[in-house]
Amino acid sequence: MKENKELKEALELLEKEKDISKETLLEAIENSLIQACKTHFGKADNVKAIIDRETCNFSVYAEREVAENVEDPALQITLEEAREIDPHLGIGDVARVEIKSKEFGRIATQNAKNVILQKIREEERKVLFNQYYGKEKEVVTGIVQRYLGRNVSINLGKVDAMLNENEQVKGETFMPTERIKVYILEVKDTTKGPRILVSRTHPELVKRLFESEVAEVKDGTVEIRSIAREAGSRTKMAVHSNDPNVDPVGACVGINGARVNAVVEELRGEKIDIINWSDNSALLIENALSPAKVICVVADDDEKTAQVIVPDYQLSLAIGKEGQNARLAARLTGFKIDIKSETQARESGLLEEIGYEEGMEGEFDNYEGFEYEDGYEEGYEEGDGGYYPEGTVPQE
Repeated sequence: MKENKELKEALELLEKEKDISKETLLEAIENSLIQACKTHFGKADNVKAIIDRETCNFSVYAEREVAENVEDPALQITLEEAREIDPHLGIGDVARVEIKSKEFGRIATQNAKNVILQKIREEERKVLFNQYYGKEKEVVTGIVQRYLGRNVSINLGKVDAMLNENEQVKGETFMPTERIKVYILEVKDTTKGPRILVSRTHPELVKRLFESEVAEVKDGTVEIRSIAREAGSRTKMAVHSNDPNVDPVGACVGINGARVNAVVEELRGEKIDIINWSDNSALLIENALSPAKVICVVADDDEKTAQVIVPDYQLSLAIGKEGQNARLAARLTGFKIDIKSETQARESGLLEEIGYEEGMEGEFDNYEGFEYEDGYEEGYEEGDGGYYPEGTVPQE
């Protein structure tokens, strides 16, 4: 049988361009032919449409019962007419009566066309939804389209996403055609296609950017255990290495700060403090408050509270500008942190209460210090528990 070359090529092109399976399209055409019969004849309960999957040739026929007295011509056929189709047919048998699709009227043809187009649109929407639903909670690169009020439309390739005002970093502005990285918050299926919400403020954006820049994070050698972020200003990130020979902070910083600087550039200058994770709550809190020096930390794991004592001259540094350093440290560790200067602690009797004496710094958190590998120090200032890009240490 000669193949329907035009239909076959059209289906293959649709499958390639829109990623819609050929089988789905063939089923849509079969349904459209049945719909055309229903429009043309008024009913199509007994109509079958079959398309050969190899040649794409199609046939449409009605199944009619052979009867002596025909009461419904749409469902029944006389014995004489049936034997013209197949001489072996008898009363009660079912005859397959071929229907010529070329005889369909304009309305029937238009309805059939609409059925096919609707199916293509539905499948295209489903393909797009599945494609981007799989990217939910990931970072993608998009092209800025335009501002819609205070929201920004971002083109992700085959579909537009919406960057709402509350997911934008304060002070960030975008120009049309500018390429930016965004974190996909949510993908919803709607009748008009997938509705995608993206973010520039989510802490996971920082994590995903480090995964793309740092091979050790991507392969799981280095884990990002916790992130606290004030978008556009500063991020604190606690990292842990599953390999004793790999320095987690150094791996994230990169030689001469190349890796962390790539992330900072994408975040348009947002400061990133990288510290060492510790299962010892007191040590973790001490690291989180870096670059401030800490005399001692008394942490209550059950209540999730901690008392921190710092030298008098380090109090402002520990708290940070407008309380940012302490606030981020609290979010990073999950502890409510109360910071006191040495003088305040002495006056309140806290030092005596915990048994602190002069020269006992560090004995309350088992902190042994951390040696950084060569090659990561240039351009960076060293804090107690992490690296801080030069010039970005919180000011007193």
